Amino acid sequence: MSRLIDLSHEIEHGLETYRGLPAPVISEYMSRESSRSHYAPGTEFHIGKIAMVANTGTYLDSPFHRHADGADLAALPLERLADLEGVVVRAPFEKGRAIDAPAFASVRDLRGRAVLVHTGFDRHWRTERYFTGNPFLTEAAASLLVERGAALVGIDSLNIDDTGDGHRPVHTRLLAAGIPIVEHLTNLAALPDGPFRFFAVPPKVKAFGTFPVRAFAKAD
Repeated sequence: MSRLIDLSHEIEHGLETYRGLPAPVISEYMSRESSRSHYAPGTEFHIGKIAMVANTGTYLDSPFHRHADGADLAALPLERLADLEGVVVRAPFEKGRAIDAPAFASVRDLRGRAVLVHTGFDRHWRTERYFTGNPFLTEAAASLLVERGAALVGIDSLNIDDTGDGHRPVHTRLLAAGIPIVEHLTNLAALPDGPFRFFAVPPKVKAFGTFPVRAFAKAD
């Protein structure tokens, strides 16, 4: 019997995802109490309101995030986001920050697959440590993933790039090739080394490059 594995962080009021970006403000647009005047006795509803930047929680980057002529969220094909055959690559951050091309050498076939990089860095989520010294992919690793036809790439880290490198080569290479990126994943330790399917579908928003997702895997 299949099981579902949640790979997303919870979003709540005041959550700091990336240093320097504002935290989400979650409030009520219509409370249950105020709604009662609109409905029959005993009937009430709640309507919430959220103000946030797109890069909040576990989110997906579309090509438009980096490239003005790239596909935005609304243009991404579902085949790049849902029911993807997945593969997890174990690269513990304690062994070094930079994850280079050889880390993917043992994976026989990457074509059409969601490649999820498990570093274990998510254990520092919501701590000061999370904002410094994040593990990241190298440009050579990104080039290999493009050449071998990965459909999507995700990581359980602050950023898939070295935040000290303003060129952001991994975002540049992957997104130019139409490969979506999912950052701030969590719980990748729960993924099997064997077959699983991956899902990370954002809302269909036009002229938007990034949005939170409820990322999850389906495994036997």
